[in-house]
Amino acid sequence: MREDWIETYLPNVCDILDNLREPINSAERTKRIEGKKESELYPYYGATGQVGFIDDYLTDGNYVLIGEDAAPFLDFTKDVAYKISGKTWVNNHAHILKSYFNDDFLLHYLNQFQYRDFVTGTTRLKLTQGALRRMPVRLAPLPEQRAIVLKIENLFASLDKGIADLKTAQEQLKIYRQAVLKKAFEGELTKSWRAKQTNLQTVKELKETIDLSREKFYNQQIIEWEQAVLNWERNGKKDKKPSKPSKLVVPEKPNAEHDERKWPIPEQWIWTQVGTICFVTKLAGFEYTDYVKYDNEGDLTVLKAENAGVNGFKKTEFSKIKSETVEMLKRSFLFGGELLVVFVGAGTGNVAVVPKDRKYFLGPNIGMARPYFEINSRFLEFQLQSSVGKHMMMATVKAVAQPSLSMATIRQTPIAFPSVAEQNQIVREIESRLSVCDKVEQSISEALEKAEALRQSILKKAFEGKLLSEAEIAKCKQEADYEPASELLKKIKAEKK
Repeated sequence: MREDWIETYLPNVCDILDNLREPINSAERTKRIEGKKESELYPYYGATGQVGFIDDYLTDGNYVLIGEDAAPFLDFTKDVAYKISGKTWVNNHAHILKSYFNDDFLLHYLNQFQYRDFVTGTTRLKLTQGALRRMPVRLAPLPEQRAIVLKIENLFASLDKGIADLKTAQEQLKIYRQAVLKKAFEGELTKSWRAKQTNLQTVKELKETIDLSREKFYNQQIIEWEQAVLNWERNGKKDKKPSKPSKLVVPEKPNAEHDERKWPIPEQWIWTQVGTICFVTKLAGFEYTDYVKYDNEGDLTVLKAENAGVNGFKKTEFSKIKSETVEMLKRSFLFGGELLVVFVGAGTGNVAVVPKDRKYFLGPNIGMARPYFEINSRFLEFQLQSSVGKHMMMATVKAVAQPSLSMATIRQTPIAFPSVAEQNQIVREIESRLSVCDKVEQSISEALEKAEALRQSILKKAFEGKLLSEAEIAKCKQEADYEPASELLKKIKAEKK
């Protein structure tokens, strides 16, 4: 901190006007604004910004608001304070500050402040008025405040332009990715490859392969069940007798909505369904609560909805369980190559192929599609990641706040299906085009993270007194209202009295 700056406490330089705020619930606000003109309404503010309108106001002027609760106090990429002006209404989720110096200087200071030792709570952090009164504030001479604010805003403008350019590039990559996937599943990427092939499976052979593979899969289950019954009998019929496997589920036929969304495919391909080529299941809610107990010493890694991202499998801090505790839930063991499908929540419809690096276990809010025979799981993953494929799977989902898929609707999803040889070629064609795209996307994500860190670095330098050059500081000292911050503080205290 510079020698002409001073550190004091927030109440010494601001009025905390929490007596001017009043909460009104959304139902009451809706009732009060019904039938009113826009000119008759006033902004209604909460913890992080405007949350609606109301037909009256409690404050009239310029104020700085800082969240009391539900604000991102520990997320350096987000602001916790903002300015309001004019006639407004503030609820009880934000503190109201009236400063006796530069509002923008205060605003930037509050948005770089480290709140960790000043907030309480766990999931919903709270900055009480008591904690607010204990907060230190750094005060600079007024000309320096103005110069610092101007420099911050110029630097932020350049930074925002760079971030906007990066986000534009990010969106263009998404468009390119979808264009590649669309062409792939229309058969365009393998058109010339197909023309050179002499022994591709016919449509009839493809259908026969699927039917025979389903039958073989079921017969193998019967063999394993019969062996399990023999072992049960040899062991004196202890415990429960192994249950006979159910017949494989036949998915419902595609409905009219599905048929409308089908796209033209090559004559060597067929339309089939996820449930025709894959065993689809999830862990039942009661099974999860009754049998799945997380254990850091466990030998089995649990996969959850968060592991299926927009572009495939995402590594996370995995939970673990002990395999012997879930031995009766063998259908939920994953050995690699299965397709994860998020069936509820924000990521509904996301899919990802399970890696073959270890044994996993199927966790909550995520379904699994295990192919009945040897197919390229990446082909299935890419198709359901494409806009046309995902659109197809979500055909029966209602437009609600919490979308969800049932196992039946996942099974029912139509799939454009070529021979395995062509599936492999399609995956190669896609990966060759998207590998560079993925690297660029990763670079953009890293650049965006650095940009957010740079924003905080600018603010940190500003309030350490290191943002302005010596020449800029000298210029500030030539201004008529220059005086050390200690003198400014004396004037503020006198004005407050």
